[in-house]
Amino acid sequence: MHAITERLTAFAPGAPGTVSVPGPYSGYSLHGPGGIQVVLPEQGTVLGRATLLSPTAVWAQSGRLPGSLPRERTLRVCLDSGGTTFGPFTGEARWSDAGSRGGALGIQLVDVTTEQGRQILSLLEDALRRGSAEPEASPLPVQEEISSAERIESILTAISAMSNKGVLRRPGRTVRVALERLDAERGLLHWRCLEPGADWGESPYELEVVGYNTAYRMRVVAPSAEGDSLVTPLPERLWRVRHRWHRRIAAPAGLRARFDHPVWKELGRREREVADLSFSGLGLRVEPEDLVFPGLFLPLEVETASGESFFLSGEVRHVSFAREDGRRLCGLEVRPRTERDAALWMRFVSQSLCPSTRTSETLLGPLWDLYADSGYFNLAGRSAEHFEALRRDFTQLGQRAAELPQLLCQTVWPSERGVEASLSSLKAYRHSWMLHQLGRRPGKPANAPQVPGQILRDIYQRTLEHAQGDPELRWMLTYCESTVPFVYRTHVRFAQRTQDSGQSLLMPVRMMDVECNEPSGLSTGDLDIGPASIGEKYLLAGEIARTRPACYVEALDFTRERLELWGVSRAWQASGLERERRILVARRQGLPLAALVLELGHPGANLFRLLDSARLFPLSPQGRHAYVALLDEARRWFASRGRSAFVYLCEDDGAYAKAARLHDDPSAQPCLWIISAAQVPDFLEHLNEQSVGRPRSNRHPDSHPHHEH
Repeated sequence: MHAITERLTAFAPGAPGTVSVPGPYSGYSLHGPGGIQVVLPEQGTVLGRATLLSPTAVWAQSGRLPGSLPRERTLRVCLDSGGTTFGPFTGEARWSDAGSRGGALGIQLVDVTTEQGRQILSLLEDALRRGSAEPEASPLPVQEEISSAERIESILTAISAMSNKGVLRRPGRTVRVALERLDAERGLLHWRCLEPGADWGESPYELEVVGYNTAYRMRVVAPSAEGDSLVTPLPERLWRVRHRWHRRIAAPAGLRARFDHPVWKELGRREREVADLSFSGLGLRVEPEDLVFPGLFLPLEVETASGESFFLSGEVRHVSFAREDGRRLCGLEVRPRTERDAALWMRFVSQSLCPSTRTSETLLGPLWDLYADSGYFNLAGRSAEHFEALRRDFTQLGQRAAELPQLLCQTVWPSERGVEASLSSLKAYRHSWMLHQLGRRPGKPANAPQVPGQILRDIYQRTLEHAQGDPELRWMLTYCESTVPFVYRTHVRFAQRTQDSGQSLLMPVRMMDVECNEPSGLSTGDLDIGPASIGEKYLLAGEIARTRPACYVEALDFTRERLELWGVSRAWQASGLERERRILVARRQGLPLAALVLELGHPGANLFRLLDSARLFPLSPQGRHAYVALLDEARRWFASRGRSAFVYLCEDDGAYAKAARLHDDPSAQPCLWIISAAQVPDFLEHLNEQSVGRPRSNRHPDSHPHHEH
């Protein structure tokens, strides 16, 4: 029998000797009684029920013993549905591992004509309408039951403030509604029907409303509706369902996509309207004769209304039923084909998702003024004068940021006053992006949004969604000041709520300034300090894994495989930017006492020099005795690379700080904040809740600055 690995290789797009056709799991999975039978006419037998079908592949589940199954590689195949036969088709067979009760046979259909393709897709559409077929590999939504009264009120307050729409679900149909208002004092929701003449039906009501990229479902009991209005109590529970990894919006006017069908070249070049888009997806309005189906790989050329083009590789994930005009909505997962396409696509989608924001390359002067006016330069006891030495490097890197979307993002919200708010991110580690340099100007601009908090939501959404466009993203991190009320409500409370999952971390860390020309003056004694050996690096990786949470290890590249920071360093260096990690070890009589981990970033990448950093880890019970000497060695290392200062990220009590001549603001309470990429949509949802509508019982005086280092 052929192994599963052989079967997958044979069906893989672009495999040697094949054309780029759908993989082995394309089309629709089939279930339910009856169904479609796979017939082998030359053997005069029914192989079994079809479990997956597309115009290019069919899988059948056979209950026959392995020895009785046909051994031919090429087969003639027919499909039988309720007595109607389709085919014969020619297929190339690949077996999965067969067990004692039979096995599944996958058959790649070859030389299928366009007419046969139409027949198969018509057969599948009938199965879809009967509810016995589902698009293959459609991801299941992530669900959560919410029973906290405080959180339910917070979520629904935010949704009502943003005028988001919803639906009332009734047997056999849905009715469009809007949540107009939440009466917190009386615990009531005020709804309005958006379809004139529609009937609300009888209580209880099944309602669904949409947040950032999440649908919230609820069941409420209420008196009969009056006209187009309905008043219900707050629900006791919400059920949250996240539909997509990336937020999707209606496409800008004039956006078109062109493609050639990879299976039936005779269909010719097709041009279709783009209905919606996200970083990783497109929706096309297609015609029935386009013959698209889930699992089909489409090379796309997308052109904007202004004539700008980029090239994408797409995979069809969903095709809707035909509408009244005969057209269907085809949903695709897409990826840019080249680095140039990636930069253009990321910029275009970012601007489409958050049209009120911009990247900062043409607004670097107003951005610097924002940091001065917002109080950002006063964090941690510093002043604007302290940062002037970094302005040239900051400006030079900022001018290149738009050309390096794979590494950098600087989001600004412009107005007639200059820049109202800004948030930046950078790819600090192989699978991690770091948020930093958040600032918000006091007061309101003339073009301020009516909904409170919208400016901050806009810059967060664009910056985080930019990072989501990186296929390597697994973690988001930041060093945030927990005493800032906005940061506490958003970052700190979210991490506190989710940290038991193991997918987030909130860890106190002291950010201590170290001047390279200010050594401790203490002798190193009998210590020997030098580069870590392979064995010492493995010892360090084991110590970090033993003493730190798994998300810390993964997000900061402290795994054994990524300890040298080679992956992300090469990406920065390939763009002409500095990024490296060096590990030094202090030894006494050849025995390792402690390790010093040094990281270097490009000048101007972070105004608080967070990429020019040092960390210390003990490798023995006496390890802390070597810390002062190691920090002096760090001064020499950074000075040799043209740096005048760096940041020591202290993760212990820092009892040696005075001896090592370290400086920090005793009133500051910075934290290292890490969340998994899977939690980014949830964090944006939480940000919406906290910035739009906070329950009245939680409101308190809020100082103005909103800052992250």
